[in-house]
Amino acid sequence: MSFDLLIKASRAVVGGELRPALVAVRDGRIAAVEDLDAPGLAREGAAEVIELAADEVLLPGLVDTHVHVNEPGRTEWEGFATATRAAAAGGVTTIIDMPLNSIPPTCDVPALEIKRKTAAAQVHVDTGFWGGAIPGNVPDLRPLHEAGVFGFKCFLLPSGVDEFPPLDESGLELAMREIASFGGLLIVHAEDGHEVTDAPPGRAYQGFLASRPPAAEQRAIATLLAVAERTGARVHVLHLSSAAALPALNAARERGVKVTAETCPHYLTLDAAEVPDGATQFKCCPPIRDAANRDALWEGLRSGQIDCVVSDHSPCTADLKHLDTGDFATAWGGIAGLQLGLPAVWTAARARGVPLTDVVTWMATRTAALAGLDRKGALAAGRDADFCVFAPDETFVVDAATLAHRNPVSAYDGQRLTGVVRRTWLRGASVIPLATGGPRGRLLSRTDS
Repeated sequence: MSFDLLIKASRAVVGGELRPALVAVRDGRIAAVEDLDAPGLAREGAAEVIELAADEVLLPGLVDTHVHVNEPGRTEWEGFATATRAAAAGGVTTIIDMPLNSIPPTCDVPALEIKRKTAAAQVHVDTGFWGGAIPGNVPDLRPLHEAGVFGFKCFLLPSGVDEFPPLDESGLELAMREIASFGGLLIVHAEDGHEVTDAPPGRAYQGFLASRPPAAEQRAIATLLAVAERTGARVHVLHLSSAAALPALNAARERGVKVTAETCPHYLTLDAAEVPDGATQFKCCPPIRDAANRDALWEGLRSGQIDCVVSDHSPCTADLKHLDTGDFATAWGGIAGLQLGLPAVWTAARARGVPLTDVVTWMATRTAALAGLDRKGALAAGRDADFCVFAPDETFVVDAATLAHRNPVSAYDGQRLTGVVRRTWLRGASVIPLATGGPRGRLLSRTDS
């Protein structure tokens, strides 16, 4: 047979448009994408031919560049097996793992090798790694880059774990000058500790929200942009929660600063006013803000001021959320949302009249471009045959206990979402439903992306 697989879809997201398509796969790559009624591909034959149902849409596999897998060292929080299974169940075929909260953090080449060896036999989707930029490891940045990390993450205030300390402004500049010297990328948790106060003990979300005001993001982003302008480094703002920072980002781009930004499903779908007392599953840093801010983030996305949407999947064990006391001051901050990112964003998008093609751009095409993953993120000849079959009109109620995440804690528990992932392929092989033969994911390197 000429092809390994032919997929016939009455609706597919191709080149930013929703249209019928016939997709041919050979040796794990997309060999061709043609009109559904084009006779040429079908005549060549295939080992397997699949015709999608009328209510299904073929999407490229999503690319999530912001995932905390936490293994080794804190595998009880998540781990490669469960994280990548959850990713596949959510239509995500590529993740890039953050350098924390694993032990050791990925701040030098030996730590990277430990993480790769740990992950190698476990991943259900393709998996890459970010390196870390912390005080004193400037000499490790170029070796990490040459070893294949996709860039470097830093914090501008305490990260929450002692083994991954933040950079002050002088340390930030040292790291950025080194990263600029080899054309790397710095991704930044941009909150300024001078604007953050201790959250008051108790069950009220508003107290925690007030402890991390928009000014913390604005001040940190101002610092980041100033250093980026001095050094010429390429920088990326992680998990933007405050739309008040958008004017500064726009102005910096107009001056030629190489800066991009992301936001997350929870900032686009949730509202601070609706967080129940004691519901610490909603705690994350920076925090979920009010509905007006949420609307402004959507405007930022639609206008191109925000580049992409990622999960910032940052789970922990249920006990660290202190669900028994509901104390926002002591609970771990992080949303577990890797499996639910697509339906959460699509539910909100369709209510706003935003097309599915835009969601795919934000969650696949641009995330792949951010990391330089030229073989991911689109239905196009030469790309990896990574697919998500999505039913955009089907609804479901989230049950945290049934998710593939290791710990059954979710800010979306009990919510009705629209959009169901029915099937996922990785390089032309089925991973959802789970295929026999064990995990099919590969470890990715910047040098082979």
